[in-house]
Amino acid sequence: MELDHFAVAGDTLEEATAHVEQALGVPLQPGGQHQVFGTHNALLGLEGGLYLEAIAIDPDATPERSPRWFDLDRFSGPPRIGNWICRCDDLDATLATLAAQEVDAGQPVSLTRGDLSWQMAVPETGILPFDNCCPALMQWQGPHPATRLTQQGCGLRRLIICHPEADALRAMLALPDARVVFEAGPADIRAEIDTPHGVRTLA
Repeated sequence: MELDHFAVAGDTLEEATAHVEQALGVPLQPGGQHQVFGTHNALLGLEGGLYLEAIAIDPDATPERSPRWFDLDRFSGPPRIGNWICRCDDLDATLATLAAQEVDAGQPVSLTRGDLSWQMAVPETGILPFDNCCPALMQWQGPHPATRLTQQGCGLRRLIICHPEADALRAMLALPDARVVFEAGPADIRAEIDTPHGVRTLA
């Protein structure tokens, strides 16, 4: 598995987008709708083929499946990074490996947004292990959205995953990416991002 992107959730897409734009000083691009879960997003391309998304429940959509992904049904409070997402070459095999360690990262759900298609592992509850600090796992089945995004001069320096069981999460994932850092502490995710205005922290 490897880091694909991370998601900033908000009560509304406007709030989530404004949170990112104010923190980083760059604009996001329109994304689209996710019909299965009744959500919509906006996007920011990052260097190295990464991106971040602002995401929220779409008030004009009726979800085809619930609970929604990314634990959005329980979301409240200010916008914040709620989840991070890793892509896999073989999603089923990766999920089986985690299941052997008694970690339920969900079952694959087929999803689309426009002409993009992928499978995402979503737990029945919508809540990922380790208090949502375990990454959501996915497998792209076509083009990657990062190739379509206008670069705004931003790059991920560090994605910091905080959790009381950070050591166990690090060992379980064995993620070969020095930018992903695990720290012991209350469950939280924050990102240090190089921007045209210097290093900014997005939480």
